[in-house]
Amino acid sequence: MNHRNSNIRNQESSGMLPNLPPGSILLKIRDYLEESNIPTFRFQQLVNSLQHGHERFEEIKELPKPLREQLSEYFGQTPLPLKIVKEQSAEQVRKILFETRSGAQIETVMSQYRAGWTSMCVSSQSGCGLGCSFCATGTIGLVKNLTEDEICGQIFHPYWQTLPDSIAFMGMGEALMNPHFFNSLQILTAAGYGGISSRRITVSTVGVAPKLEQLVKEYPQVNITLSVHSPFPEQRAEIIPLEKRYPLTENLSILDRYTNSVRRKVYLAYLLIIGVNDSNEHLNALVKMIKSCSRPELFHVSVIPYNDSFKMNSSYQAPAMEHVLKFVSQLKQHGIHATRRQQFGASIDAACGQLYASNKNSRQVKF
Repeated sequence: MNHRNSNIRNQESSGMLPNLPPGSILLKIRDYLEESNIPTFRFQQLVNSLQHGHERFEEIKELPKPLREQLSEYFGQTPLPLKIVKEQSAEQVRKILFETRSGAQIETVMSQYRAGWTSMCVSSQSGCGLGCSFCATGTIGLVKNLTEDEICGQIFHPYWQTLPDSIAFMGMGEALMNPHFFNSLQILTAAGYGGISSRRITVSTVGVAPKLEQLVKEYPQVNITLSVHSPFPEQRAEIIPLEKRYPLTENLSILDRYTNSVRRKVYLAYLLIIGVNDSNEHLNALVKMIKSCSRPELFHVSVIPYNDSFKMNSSYQAPAMEHVLKFVSQLKQHGIHATRRQQFGASIDAACGQLYASNKNSRQVKF
């Protein structure tokens, strides 16, 4: 792991580092060292070295050579769970196709905003099994739930050289469907490991109600984005099939209670598709839905213009920018907080799943 970004405070522990979730590579290394009667401070040296960008055990010169060789023999040359398969870049954006040790591939995107801050879009699954009609990742199907190490490894990989100012679980997969997701949050926010403030983390979800309830209870400072895309249940079920299992109304009820008690803003993502969900009826129903909440001023609609380059549905068409801006303006006129989401990387297929699909060596093996 890597703490080279001065904007994120290094929270290395002066004493014993906190425990990690079962299954993480660092916990396996710690247990191995304890069983081998290696002094505790050696584990702390190893963690600190990984935080400063070392990739291989042999590079960690703070450790005695015999111990470095011992670790390499037992765990392999590196504890890093990901390798780079392909990369693309354009103005303000870099996209990496990573491969796990099992051969599954995932995408991670770093965006650089003109104001000077950075945001990383992280994947939680290789592929996705939810089948949303607008999503390139959904055509892949679920290949693999990423482990805690594979999720965190995207963020702390030495390739980036610096940590992002913010992290968004908006990459491949539905984070709340991954049983390892909450363990990854624990690692990311734990002092001495990730040490990243929950307020710098955004979780985007199409609405897995029981897990959303868990998220707002256990990590109330994490930012939440709920995909809406239609205020009408039948149409939303066509766009997001999970609507049939966890209706939008159930998820909104959870967020309504959350905003009322925690007083934190939540975001509602609305993918605007010409002739599908852009009518006055849709807008008025969306407004009515938000105003029915206890604290409507804490709900912010993020309007996303559909991108034709997704090539996901021949009947879907991108709206003209003036149409998007009009939709946003009309929401505001009704007293709803709304903005158009800024998008980068169209020239490099930065939509999740596109780099995966374009890579001829991508493997779609079920795990």
